[in-house]
Amino acid sequence: MTHVRLSVVVGLLIACIAIATRAPATANDEKVININTASAAELKDLKGIGDAKAQVIVAYREKNGPFKSVDDLRQVSGIGEKLVEKLRPHVTVGAAPAPAAAAAAKH
Repeated sequence: MTHVRLSVVVGLLIACIAIATRAPATANDEKVININTASAAELKDLKGIGDAKAQVIVAYREKNGPFKSVDDLRQVSGIGEKLVEKLRPHVTVGAAPAPAAAAAAKH
């Protein structure tokens, strides 16, 4: 009987260690947002981006065209290097829209 209890305790301990050391499920399931196509509402879901910064990102994109890289966010007023680095795993620029499609979107 003692051997059975010891086996159960060791099994539970191994299971607890496995659970404690695995990566959080949300890290792999988290959605990446395309900053070239996201609405202000989608952008404000990003940590560090509130309503005002989301609006500024969209306005910058509408005025200057699509972002070529995530680093281009530094050109947006109110967004610095630290915030860009914080956002980097959560955003992408995806494939830039064709020039004709970008021009049509501005009108």
